[in-house]
Amino acid sequence: MPQTIAITRQWQIHIPKSIRQVIDMKKPSMAEIKVENDTIIITPKKSGILELAGKYSKYAKGKNIDLDNIRDLIDYSDL
Repeated sequence: MPQTIAITRQWQIHIPKSIRQVIDMKKPSMAEIKVENDTIIITPKKSGILELAGKYSKYAKGKNIDLDNIRDLIDYSDL
């Protein structure tokens, strides 16, 4: 199912909905990217942050943590 996509000035790409449906990707997540024989391969990865859910709940002090939108609070600029 090859598709042509654009690469932005910030080197970002958009994964088309039809591709996301094939790999059952329902929410934004992390991915591994590598090159093999001049081909870029992007592999979805499980989010490590979601695996930590509840581990630090004692520090929340009654605050509800919305895990569905937690990525909005994380600064990825240093990665």
